[in-house]
Amino acid sequence: MDRELAEFGRRWAKAELHGDIDMLDRLLADDFRGVGPRGFILDKARWLERYASGDLIHDSFDWKEVEVRRHGDAAVAIGVQCQQSIVDGRDADGRFRATQFLAKGGKGAGDGNGAGDGWRLVGIHLSAMSEPLP
Repeated sequence: MDRELAEFGRRWAKAELHGDIDMLDRLLADDFRGVGPRGFILDKARWLERYASGDLIHDSFDWKEVEVRRHGDAAVAIGVQCQQSIVDGRDADGRFRATQFLAKGGKGAGDGNGAGDGWRLVGIHLSAMSEPLP
């Protein structure tokens, strides 16, 4: 896998696990959209707000089995997101097939604050997997 994109994935997963709003703010594109496993869509502000409010807490968060296809300054990463989480006081454990859409450049990219050589997460789409958690 592309070294830059592998490092980006590690930083992103770590930021999600710890609810690191500052790092996520740098890693997510300003026009980021996340599609949840039940079809809801969150923009960047709403994605970050879940952590700021304490509504989303992860006990574990893994990003694995990742395959990345790079196309110039864009890339698509397909992997498995496994989490043990609480959302609004409810169990939100799950194993999801996730597709990430990434782009290089843009506002804040490559700003020296750990954003990963200018890569930004433009979007993510989660689909629940039918297999039980490992």
